[in-house]
Amino acid sequence: MITEETIHKLVSMRLHTMAKAFRELLEMSPAHELSFEERIGMLVDREWSDRDNRRLARRIKDAKLPVHAALEDVVADASRGLDKAVLRQLATCAWVRAKQNVIVVGATGVGKTFVGAALAQAACRNGFRAVCLRVPRLVQDLAIARGDGTYRNELQRLARFDVLVLDDFLIGPMKDVERRDLLEVIEDRYDRSSTVITSQLPTKSWHETLADPTIADAICDRLVHNAHLVALRGPSMRKKKGISSETT
Repeated sequence: MITEETIHKLVSMRLHTMAKAFRELLEMSPAHELSFEERIGMLVDREWSDRDNRRLARRIKDAKLPVHAALEDVVADASRGLDKAVLRQLATCAWVRAKQNVIVVGATGVGKTFVGAALAQAACRNGFRAVCLRVPRLVQDLAIARGDGTYRNELQRLARFDVLVLDDFLIGPMKDVERRDLLEVIEDRYDRSSTVITSQLPTKSWHETLADPTIADAICDRLVHNAHLVALRGPSMRKKKGISSETT
């Protein structure tokens, strides 16, 4: 009676994993007898691990990863412009703790989006909040927010993420208001959090492509000078997968 009442109380407090572990302890054979401290430790460890896994799953869901990606799955090859030492360093997320940026550049199809998503996933696994956004969609959403009066709230929301992945940066010409909106987002994050940029254009072309010298200076200064640069090379990974599928 006391045992069932205890389990009922655990469930009522939403300690479902601890309640399940408690039942398992009761069903253990005498050969697996544990000390009182070991039993308590097992209950707490199971509940802790379950909550930690749920928090991680929630962070990854909120990150809106464009692809299922992990740094362990990134092909680290010097011929691609990405060696294992750099990948190991990025996996530690020391760059997030130091409020630094990561810039991934390369031709279409070489895996920039995958690397960006993998960096966001690594940040989530290290306890940070991350989100992935395409720049064309971001500036559209900010334009809508300005129209419905939620612009400031949207900027504040973006600033709260520890890692913001901006995919397809400068994939096309930007209007003046879009450049200014982008600067607002980057300014809010400068020296406070980390930004990951993926772009087909090398950083030396950003200033000219942004067109407005003043805004270009401000954006490049806040992104480039505090960033780890990954310049991917090689053939398109999409074409490679397509050929492999056809062969199969």
